Amino acid sequence: MRAALPWAVAGGMLALAGLVAWTLLGTGLFGVREVRVTGAELVTPVQVREAAAVPDGVPLARVDLAATARRIGKLPPVERVTVTRDWPDTLVVTLVERTPVAVVPQGDRFVVVDRSGVAFRTEPSRPADLPLARVARPGPADPETRAALQVLAALTPQLRAALVDVTVEGLARIKVRLTGERTVVWGDATRGADKARVATSLLGRDVDTIDVSAPDVVTFR
Repeated sequence: MRAALPWAVAGGMLALAGLVAWTLLGTGLFGVREVRVTGAELVTPVQVREAAAVPDGVPLARVDLAATARRIGKLPPVERVTVTRDWPDTLVVTLVERTPVAVVPQGDRFVVVDRSGVAFRTEPSRPADLPLARVARPGPADPETRAALQVLAALTPQLRAALVDVTVEGLARIKVRLTGERTVVWGDATRGADKARVATSLLGRDVDTIDVSAPDVVTFR
């Protein structure tokens, strides 16, 4: 009996481990009963649950968290997503949504883009709190979109307060239109801080056009 005792103990432990594994993976005792969503404002919890596509009652331990996060991450307003388990029966979805930084007119609608140029929302009218960027094909891979966002990020508070729009006619033909029918010829998106500083210093002048495309040699008229 002494010789058999270790084997009996080991067998009992294996049986217990098998029972636990079967309970977690093979039954609905610890199945998904709730998908809890936090951080959702641009999307609804219903949209998140539909994108997660996790059936009710599926064993919580069997849910592929990474795959679930990838499916939810395909929702355009979602920038980052984390999916975790909260035992015994809950999936917790934590979202970080995209932050709008500009709006691009497209036909009779307006596309909202984030800092990377990702278009994640379309509005029938222009959101009043977002600057206007005029580019032909908004998107994260579009060089003109990236240039427009780079210029917007460089603007001083004074320039932003007077901003009408940023127009990209080409990568070296960017213009910043201001109130009062004033135009700042920006050139390309490089040396943004220098161009913004020089343009700001000339806002008090009675001029229609300020050319800061070469910020060391500024012209205006």
